[in-house]
Amino acid sequence: MGIESPPSPAVQMRGITKRFPGVLANDHVDLEVYPGEVMALLGENGAGKSTLMNVLSGLYRPDEGEILIHGWPVHLHSPRDAIAHGIGMVHQHFMLVETLTVAENVILGLDTVGWVPRMEEVHRQIEALSEQYGLRVDPTAYIWQLSVGEQQRVEILKLLYRGADILILDEPTAVLTPQESADLSRTLRRMADEGKAVIFITHKLDEVMAFADRVTVLRAGKVVATLRTAETNKVELARLMVGREVLFRLEKRTCQPGEVALEVKDLQALNDKGLPALRGVSFQICAGEILGIAGVAGNGQRELAEVITGLRRATGGSVRVYGRDITNRSPREIIEAGISHIPGDRVGVGLVPNLPISDNLAMKAYRHPPLARGPLLDRSAMRDFARRLVEAFRIATPSPQTPARLLSGGNQQRVVLAREITASKGILVAVYPTRGLDVGATEAVRKALLEERDKGAAILLISEDLDELMQLSDRIAVLYEGQVMGVVVPEETTPEAIGLMMAGQRAEE
Repeated sequence: MGIESPPSPAVQMRGITKRFPGVLANDHVDLEVYPGEVMALLGENGAGKSTLMNVLSGLYRPDEGEILIHGWPVHLHSPRDAIAHGIGMVHQHFMLVETLTVAENVILGLDTVGWVPRMEEVHRQIEALSEQYGLRVDPTAYIWQLSVGEQQRVEILKLLYRGADILILDEPTAVLTPQESADLSRTLRRMADEGKAVIFITHKLDEVMAFADRVTVLRAGKVVATLRTAETNKVELARLMVGREVLFRLEKRTCQPGEVALEVKDLQALNDKGLPALRGVSFQICAGEILGIAGVAGNGQRELAEVITGLRRATGGSVRVYGRDITNRSPREIIEAGISHIPGDRVGVGLVPNLPISDNLAMKAYRHPPLARGPLLDRSAMRDFARRLVEAFRIATPSPQTPARLLSGGNQQRVVLAREITASKGILVAVYPTRGLDVGATEAVRKALLEERDKGAAILLISEDLDELMQLSDRIAVLYEGQVMGVVVPEETTPEAIGLMMAGQRAEE
């Protein structure tokens, strides 16, 4: 009886180097992925994970190195070249046309379907793939009618329909409920069991341990380790990622709530399409308390934060700060009333990327002394102010005069946190404050929020990360289609119960 030879790699990347102006994104990276396995690509923000996979999917061309697919050298000039070699990528921000159906999106751009596609046949093929991989979706539904989880399934179906046997997923669970994440895990395993090679980019250690057979850790553009997940643990992976020990459970003091700081009563508002986004939302937050808001993206969280901070008009109900009605006041009046806002889009809303860090830090303090001297700005005072905050919040930057756009995601978030916490007069609205951040930056942001709570701040924490909500919140309200499904205490509930509420089941049910 002969000895069975090990399988040859589906993907070999040898010495891949990719440079951008002033940045070495990938530094002679080697990676091997085998048929039938799920490989996690783990690393901090800016470690080079997405760049490496953009090289493999044909979006970028490497400056050095070579790629072999099933043992053959390939030159990938575009995503079309990549898919011709069986490589497909599901990006973090989906590439779907909302006004087309699922089936139309799946065949969009294909040369093989002819001028007049036989849609009944396409529907049958999609339904067969859906059944085979557990990707339940209606081929005739329009994309705008689907949940985020269903849209992700469409992206995966697009690649499977095109015959991809090497699949790359970028941050695949960032917008999914716990149940949808579990479904995705089963789908990835099914694809691997059929001999496909699956790579997913992440900075979530729980995902690595739950989904992957092996994990490659990148730090500062280099591979620092490739390990079997069965032979490692979260503590070791975190240390490899950031180069130091990381605290997973932050110490949280018992809540000592004070007076009601923020009260929202029967709040109603419309979304950007003029449809109801908030439908009678009510809650209170006391000084010294964190109220978490859980929910799948698109269920009113964004509109809630914007109404409270003056960026969107309420069509009904009220917002009160320490008993004072501030409903539909201007953003400046709401800032003066003491509400600070850490927005979900830190680059588009939270920062002016081309301005220096010092200007970004001063945006809420520049009207008042010591930064203002009458109608003029005191540039020397601004520099001192910026230096103090850079030091206090450990913002890694060459200088306070560095443009904000040149910072990593974690350091950009620290700039926003520094400004908003310094400007806050006791109420903080934090929207996805750790989204897209690695484990080290996440730890820093969570510590800062708990410190503010312990100083007596009332914090509204909107997050899609259930672990984060369970760790930081004193109470959690769950939003579904603009309504509160229930308010629970983390110590008295489970992630599964919250997941059911996120899917529309009221707490009392």
